[in-house]
Amino acid sequence: MSEGADVAVITHGLRERGWCHCADFLSALELAALRSDLLEHGAQLAPAAIGRADRQIVPGIRSDETLWLTGASAAQNDFLARMETLRAALNRELFLGLFDYEAHYARYAPGAFYRRHLDSFRDSGTRRLLSTVVYLNPRWRVADGGELVLWDAQECELARIAPQGGSAVFFLSEQFPHEVLPASVERYSIAGWFRQRGAA
Repeated sequence: MSEGADVAVITHGLRERGWCHCADFLSALELAALRSDLLEHGAQLAPAAIGRADRQIVPGIRSDETLWLTGASAAQNDFLARMETLRAALNRELFLGLFDYEAHYARYAPGAFYRRHLDSFRDSGTRRLLSTVVYLNPRWRVADGGELVLWDAQECELARIAPQGGSAVFFLSEQFPHEVLPASVERYSIAGWFRQRGAA
Protein backbone atom coordinates (compact mmCIF):
# COMPACT_ATOMS: atom_id res chain seq x y z
CA MET A 1 0.00 0.00 0.00
CA SER A 2 1.30 3.48 -0.83
CA GLU A 3 1.76 6.07 1.91
CA GLY A 4 -1.05 8.14 0.40
CA ALA A 5 -3.37 5.15 0.55
CA ASP A 6 -2.30 4.55 4.16
CA VAL A 7 -3.33 8.07 5.11
CA ALA A 8 -6.74 7.64 3.45
CA VAL A 9 -7.40 4.32 5.21
CA ILE A 10 -6.22 5.58 8.59
CA THR A 11 -8.06 8.89 8.51
CA HIS A 12 -11.30 7.19 7.40
CA GLY A 13 -11.06 4.63 10.20
CA LEU A 14 -10.28 7.22 12.85
CA ARG A 15 -13.14 9.46 11.71
CA GLU A 16 -15.69 6.64 11.52
CA ARG A 17 -14.87 4.55 14.60
CA GLY A 18 -11.67 5.77 16.27
CA TRP A 19 -9.49 2.86 15.11
CA CYS A 20 -8.34 1.07 11.97
CA HIS A 21 -6.37 -1.95 10.77
CA CYS A 22 -4.04 -1.64 7.75
CA ALA A 23 -3.29 -5.13 6.42
CA ASP A 24 -0.19 -4.10 4.43
CA PHE A 25 1.25 -1.02 6.11
CA LEU A 26 4.87 -2.14 5.62
CA SER A 27 6.42 -3.27 2.37
CA ALA A 28 8.27 -6.59 2.36
CA LEU A 29 11.59 -4.71 2.38
CA GLU A 30 10.56 -2.51 5.33
CA LEU A 31 9.35 -5.54 7.25
CA ALA A 32 12.58 -7.44 6.65
CA ALA A 33 14.78 -4.47 7.61
CA LEU A 34 12.92 -3.75 10.86
CA ARG A 35 12.73 -7.39 11.89
CA SER A 36 16.45 -7.82 11.21
CA ASP A 37 17.23 -4.69 13.23
CA LEU A 38 15.13 -5.90 16.17
CA LEU A 39 16.87 -9.28 16.15
CA GLU A 40 20.29 -7.62 15.87
CA HIS A 41 19.54 -5.56 18.98
CA GLY A 42 17.84 -8.42 20.80
CA ALA A 43 20.37 -8.51 23.65
CA GLN A 44 19.41 -4.90 24.52
CA LEU A 45 15.72 -5.62 25.07
CA ALA A 46 14.71 -5.43 28.73
CA PRO A 47 11.62 -6.41 30.74
CA ALA A 48 8.87 -3.88 30.08
CA ALA A 49 7.62 -1.61 32.86
CA ILE A 50 4.24 -0.03 33.50
CA GLY A 51 3.55 3.57 34.54
CA ARG A 52 5.37 6.75 33.55
CA ALA A 53 6.77 8.68 36.52
CA ASP A 54 6.88 5.66 38.86
CA ARG A 55 7.83 2.84 36.50
CA GLN A 56 7.52 -0.70 37.80
CA ILE A 57 8.06 -4.16 36.34
CA VAL A 58 4.92 -6.19 37.09
CA PRO A 59 5.06 -9.57 35.31
CA GLY A 60 1.45 -10.32 36.22
CA ILE A 61 0.32 -7.36 34.08
CA ARG A 62 2.81 -7.48 31.21
CA SER A 63 5.64 -9.88 30.40
CA ASP A 64 7.10 -8.57 27.15
CA GLU A 65 10.55 -7.06 26.57
CA THR A 66 11.15 -3.69 24.91
CA LEU A 67 13.78 -1.42 23.38
CA TRP A 68 13.04 2.22 22.52
CA LEU A 69 13.69 3.35 18.95
CA THR A 70 16.30 6.11 18.94
CA GLY A 71 17.38 6.21 15.32
CA ALA A 72 20.35 3.95 16.07
CA SER A 73 20.12 2.23 12.67
CA ALA A 74 19.04 2.94 9.11
CA ALA A 75 15.92 0.81 9.60
CA GLN A 76 14.90 2.80 12.68
CA ASN A 77 15.59 6.12 10.98
CA ASP A 78 13.53 5.15 7.93
CA PHE A 79 10.62 4.01 10.09
CA LEU A 80 10.68 7.12 12.28
CA ALA A 81 10.85 9.34 9.17
CA ARG A 82 7.81 7.56 7.74
CA MET A 83 5.87 8.08 10.98
CA GLU A 84 6.86 11.76 10.95
CA THR A 85 5.37 12.06 7.45
CA LEU A 86 2.25 10.31 8.72
CA ARG A 87 2.06 12.67 11.72
CA ALA A 88 2.03 15.70 9.43
CA ALA A 89 -0.62 14.12 7.20
CA LEU A 90 -2.90 13.23 10.13
CA ASN A 91 -2.61 16.77 11.47
CA ARG A 92 -3.50 18.13 8.04
CA GLU A 93 -6.48 15.79 7.56
CA LEU A 94 -7.84 15.51 11.12
CA PHE A 95 -6.47 18.61 12.94
CA LEU A 96 -5.18 16.45 15.80
CA GLY A 97 -2.34 18.69 16.97
CA LEU A 98 0.14 15.81 17.14
CA PHE A 99 3.63 17.11 17.88
CA ASP A 100 5.84 14.02 18.17
CA TYR A 101 6.05 10.24 18.08
CA GLU A 102 7.70 7.73 20.41
CA ALA A 103 8.03 4.00 19.83
CA HIS A 104 9.73 0.83 21.00
CA TYR A 105 10.36 -2.66 19.74
CA ALA A 106 8.47 -5.33 21.67
CA ARG A 107 9.28 -9.00 21.94
CA TYR A 108 6.77 -11.41 23.43
CA ALA A 109 8.26 -14.80 24.28
CA PRO A 110 5.91 -17.80 23.97
CA GLY A 111 3.25 -17.36 26.65
CA ALA A 112 3.98 -13.65 27.24
CA PHE A 113 1.06 -11.21 27.42
CA TYR A 114 -0.11 -7.72 28.31
CA ARG A 115 -3.34 -7.47 30.33
CA ARG A 116 -6.14 -5.08 29.39
CA HIS A 117 -5.08 -1.43 29.76
CA LEU A 118 -5.35 2.09 28.34
CA ASP A 119 -2.44 4.06 26.83
CA SER A 120 -3.66 7.27 28.42
CA PHE A 121 -1.26 8.70 30.99
CA ARG A 122 -0.09 12.31 30.86
CA ASP A 123 3.45 13.50 31.38
CA SER A 124 4.97 17.00 31.56
CA GLY A 125 2.03 18.63 29.79
CA THR A 126 1.77 16.01 27.01
CA ARG A 127 -0.53 13.06 26.44
CA ARG A 128 -0.65 10.05 24.19
CA LEU A 129 -3.44 10.62 21.70
CA LEU A 130 -2.99 7.97 19.00
CA SER A 131 -1.56 4.50 19.60
CA THR A 132 0.10 2.50 16.84
CA VAL A 133 1.14 -1.16 16.64
CA VAL A 134 3.16 -2.38 13.65
CA TYR A 135 3.76 -6.12 13.34
CA LEU A 136 7.03 -7.82 12.37
CA ASN A 137 5.93 -11.47 12.12
CA PRO A 138 6.01 -12.91 8.60
CA ARG A 139 3.97 -16.06 7.94
CA TRP A 140 1.97 -15.78 11.18
CA ARG A 141 -0.65 -18.51 11.56
CA VAL A 142 -4.03 -18.20 13.28
CA ALA A 143 -3.04 -21.10 15.54
CA ASP A 144 -0.05 -19.07 16.82
CA GLY A 145 -2.36 -16.80 18.87
CA GLY A 146 -0.96 -13.48 20.10
CA GLU A 147 -3.94 -11.38 18.98
CA LEU A 148 -4.48 -7.75 19.94
CA VAL A 149 -7.97 -7.39 21.40
CA LEU A 150 -9.72 -4.00 21.35
CA TRP A 151 -12.72 -3.15 23.57
CA ASP A 152 -15.05 -0.18 23.76
CA ALA A 153 -15.82 1.78 26.94
CA GLN A 154 -18.66 -0.64 27.76
CA GLU A 155 -16.20 -3.58 27.68
CA CYS A 156 -17.65 -5.00 24.48
CA GLU A 157 -15.05 -6.63 22.26
CA LEU A 158 -14.59 -4.66 19.03
CA ALA A 159 -11.84 -6.55 17.24
CA ARG A 160 -9.35 -9.40 17.61
CA ILE A 161 -6.38 -8.76 15.32
CA ALA A 162 -3.66 -11.30 14.50
CA PRO A 163 -0.10 -9.87 14.52
CA GLN A 164 0.58 -10.61 10.86
CA GLY A 165 3.84 -9.15 9.59
CA GLY A 166 3.52 -5.86 7.73
CA SER A 167 0.12 -4.99 9.16
CA ALA A 168 -0.59 -2.14 11.58
CA VAL A 169 -3.30 -1.01 13.97
CA PHE A 170 -4.10 2.62 14.88
CA PHE A 171 -6.48 3.64 17.67
CA LEU A 172 -7.28 6.59 19.94
CA SER A 173 -5.25 6.00 23.08
CA GLU A 174 -7.76 7.28 25.63
CA GLN A 175 -10.82 5.53 24.21
CA PHE A 176 -9.91 1.89 23.62
CA PRO A 177 -8.82 -0.56 26.31
CA HIS A 178 -6.77 -3.32 24.71
CA GLU A 179 -4.88 -6.51 25.52
CA VAL A 180 -2.18 -8.68 23.97
CA LEU A 181 -3.03 -12.38 24.22
CA PRO A 182 -0.32 -15.04 24.70
CA ALA A 183 1.18 -16.63 21.60
CA SER A 184 2.73 -20.06 21.14
CA VAL A 185 5.76 -18.62 19.30
CA GLU A 186 7.83 -15.45 19.64
CA ARG A 187 5.89 -12.34 18.61
CA TYR A 188 7.56 -9.11 17.44
CA SER A 189 6.11 -5.63 16.98
CA ILE A 190 6.70 -1.89 17.22
CA ALA A 191 4.41 -0.15 19.71
CA GLY A 192 4.22 3.63 19.35
CA TRP A 193 2.30 6.74 20.30
CA PHE A 194 1.65 10.09 18.65
CA ARG A 195 1.52 12.69 21.38
CA GLN A 196 -0.38 15.95 21.82
CA ARG A 197 0.41 18.88 24.08
CA GLY A 198 -2.13 19.53 26.79
CA ALA A 199 -2.65 20.25 30.45
CA ALA A 200 -0.86 17.75 32.69
